[in-house]
Amino acid sequence: MNDKLLRIGTTYIPVTNIEISAEWYINKLGAELSYTDEDKAILNFANQSIFLVKSKAGQSSNFYDIYDQERFSITFEVDGLNSLKAIHRDFIDKQIKVGEIEDRGHTGKNFVFYDLDGNKFDVWSELSPTFKEKYIISQ
Repeated sequence: MNDKLLRIGTTYIPVTNIEISAEWYINKLGAELSYTDEDKAILNFANQSIFLVKSKAGQSSNFYDIYDQERFSITFEVDGLNSLKAIHRDFIDKQIKVGEIEDRGHTGKNFVFYDLDGNKFDVWSELSPTFKEKYIISQ
């Protein structure tokens, strides 16, 4: 038995309109709808289950650090800088609110994007070596 946490299985994201938000995630990010009702939508994408939970207006998964900088709670990984650039262009073409590709002083590059409710997400060009080894066919 392996007595340690193995992975994050579900992430909960607050949204004001389940139907509109679910369609946005499906059409813009390629999510697959698994279940929906009036209070939530369960989506599968990025090797995870994402619950969109109906919330009061003004709620988001964002938070502010000690320097008063708005932060994201999720970073998505892609396989390399070319993939990051391609997804960035695709998001712009899909009229997703995105930030510029930036160098944050560590390996790889990043950019942020937002959903309809202002939930802020990050995309990083460096795919985890462990994930790559276990789930991606070697190049």
